[in-house]
Amino acid sequence: MQATAYTYDSETRSGSVLLDDGTPVPFEARAFDAGGLRLLRPGQRVRIEVDGEGEARRITLVTLQTF
Repeated sequence: MQATAYTYDSETRSGSVLLDDGTPVPFEARAFDAGGLRLLRPGQRVRIEVDGEGEARRITLVTLQTF
């Protein structure tokens, strides 16, 4: 699934993304670390993997979108 980086805190390595419908979804350091990134800037297009649905939905991977 694709999204856009919305917030990122380099101290905690956590933040949030915006889905294409504008829904913000938070991610934890564990998801950021799984993608192997060192930095994330708001506005960057990212690829995410999610687990669960609705209120239980959580991001398990954040990495850069490649074509």
